[in-house]
Amino acid sequence: MSSPYILVLYYSRHGKTAEMARQVARGVEMAGLEARLRTVPPVSTECEAVAPAIPAEGAIYATLDDLRHCSGLALGCPTRFGNMAAPLKYFIDSTSSLWLTGELVGKPAGAFTTTSSLHGGQETTLLTMLLPLLHHGMLVTGLPYSEAALLETQGGGTPYGPSHYAGADGKRPLDEHEIALCRALGQRLAQTALQLERGRG
Repeated sequence: MSSPYILVLYYSRHGKTAEMARQVARGVEMAGLEARLRTVPPVSTECEAVAPAIPAEGAIYATLDDLRHCSGLALGCPTRFGNMAAPLKYFIDSTSSLWLTGELVGKPAGAFTTTSSLHGGQETTLLTMLLPLLHHGMLVTGLPYSEAALLETQGGGTPYGPSHYAGADGKRPLDEHEIALCRALGQRLAQTALQLERGRG
């Protein structure tokens, strides 16, 4: 049996969500758990298009086993018209077998997102990502206002999860508050997973 880990599962188009994922993973590791970074392939409009089994760069593609055996989940993607990006939803839609067997019930979960405009649907996107996690019976952690960065941020950051304002050209880097909130989510997921594990022991 593998040691406990938090699955940081994301889809990233231009690299900002991937950077957020790395910061969430850093927070997980700061709290003493392993972080497992995984991504999903893009969805193609070509019926016959097939992505390579291993991406050319970055995290490898997630499997249902990555999800089945995790101790907690951080889910991330850019916003698409205030909604979850199709590639991530496509993967989540394939998890019915885990729902039928209750594999994710009681595990902590959270979400993070990026937008190119400051009011571009960060909160609605996070909420669309949390809905299937609630259907799976996961325990949504969110970010409490005890996180100082949530009150100070001039970019992204919501109580529903960390977010990043990338700018119209997508080049604005994560600022100190956005990084702090990503790490806070990772720490919160890891700490919650550890507490739940001790409670079962």
